[in-house]
Amino acid sequence: MLCCGAVLLLLLLLHSQSLFKVDVAVISPQDPVLCIGSSLTATCTLRPELGLHASTLYWTLNGMRLPSSTFSVASSDVLSVTLHNLNGSQQQSGDNLVCHGADGHILGGSCLYVGMPPEKPVNLTCWSRNTKDLSCKWSPGGPGETHIRTKYTLKYKLRWYGREKECENYGSGKQRYSCYIPRNLALFTPYEIWVEATNQLGSATSDITTLDILDVVTTDPPANVQVGRVGDLDDQLTVRWASPPELKDILFQAKYQIRYRLEDSTEWKVVDDVGNQTSCRLAGLQPGTVYFVQVRCNPVGIYGSRKAGIWSDWSHPTAASTPSSERLQSGSCDPKPGEQNSTLRRELKQFFGWVRKHAYGCSGMSIKLYDQWRVWLQKSHRTRNQVGKQNLSFHYLC
Repeated sequence: MLCCGAVLLLLLLLHSQSLFKVDVAVISPQDPVLCIGSSLTATCTLRPELGLHASTLYWTLNGMRLPSSTFSVASSDVLSVTLHNLNGSQQQSGDNLVCHGADGHILGGSCLYVGMPPEKPVNLTCWSRNTKDLSCKWSPGGPGETHIRTKYTLKYKLRWYGREKECENYGSGKQRYSCYIPRNLALFTPYEIWVEATNQLGSATSDITTLDILDVVTTDPPANVQVGRVGDLDDQLTVRWASPPELKDILFQAKYQIRYRLEDSTEWKVVDDVGNQTSCRLAGLQPGTVYFVQVRCNPVGIYGSRKAGIWSDWSHPTAASTPSSERLQSGSCDPKPGEQNSTLRRELKQFFGWVRKHAYGCSGMSIKLYDQWRVWLQKSHRTRNQVGKQNLSFHYLC
C-alpha cells in the first residue's frame, strides 16, 4: 500500500500537466500528528504568479469534499480549513488533506496522522521448543487500536550480565504481536524480556518478564502414536507412542495426556493420569465404534528443574475401532483399584472358578489371563452387568 506522501505525489504528478509545476501551493502544517479529538487549521498558500484567487479553491479529506463552512479566505492567495474533533485516521499511512483549484486540479496536500499514543503491552508470554529457541507473544495495551502505525520491539538480556538484544523475526497478520528468537540462548541463566511500543505520539514499555528457558520448555508432540484392539475385547483399545525425538538426548521426565472422541462427535474426553508411561489402555469404550485418539507431552524435570514445562500440541489424530458387540460401558484408562461393588465380586468369583480349570497355580495369573477370561465370558453369553472402572483393577493378583 502506498503511503500518504506517495499518494499525494502521484496525484500531483497526474493533475499538474496543465499547470506545468507541481509546487503550485504550499500546505501548512505538513503531515501533522494529532491526538483523537483534536482540532486542526490548515492553510493553502498559492503561488502569486498563478493568477488564482483563494475564494475559488476547495478542500477534500480522503477524496470527500469538505463543507464550505469549514473554509476561510485569509487573503487572495490563502485559503484555510478548520477541522474539529478529529477521528482516528482511517488508514495507518495517514489521511489525505488536499487543496483543489476550481476545476478540480490538485494544488497541494498534506497527510494527517490522527490517533493515540500506545499503552504498555500486556500478557507477554514465552515458550521454548525443545530448549533450542524462544518464541514470545503479547497483546497491545488498552483498546489496542492506535489508528497510526505503532512499532513493537521485543528486547531481552541476561538478568545479571550481558548486553541488551532485539528480536528480529516478527510475525505478521494475526501473529503480528509475536517474535521468534531462533538460536544462541543460555539454558542456566534467567532472561529479562520486555516489549516496547512506539509511534509518533509517544511510547510505552511492558512490565519486565523474568524467565529461565528450562521453565518454559515445550516439545514436539509424541511421535508414532498407534492405537489398536485388545484381542477380542469389545470395550477396549490400547494406545502406544514414542517420546518426542528431539528430547531423547536431554535428561528429562515427561508426563502425557490422552484425549479421544467418537468418530461422529466433536467432544473430546481427556485422560489426565497417564503419568510418564508411553502406553495406555482405554477401557469402557463403545463396541463397534471408531475412535480418534491424540496424545500430548509436558516435559518435567529438565536438567533438574522442578517446574513443569508447557504442554505440547496434540499429535495428529489416530483412528481405530473397537470390535462389535452389544456391550456398552463408560470410558477409563488403566482404572485404579479400591472401587469394588457387588457386580465386580460376582465376576471375580466366576473368574477364579475359570482359573482353576484353565491355569496351574498362581504363577499363571496375569492381565493376559484375565483378558482371556473376559473373551471366554463374552463368548459364553453369560449375563453380566456394567463393571465400570473396576474391570482392570487386578493386574497382579499374587
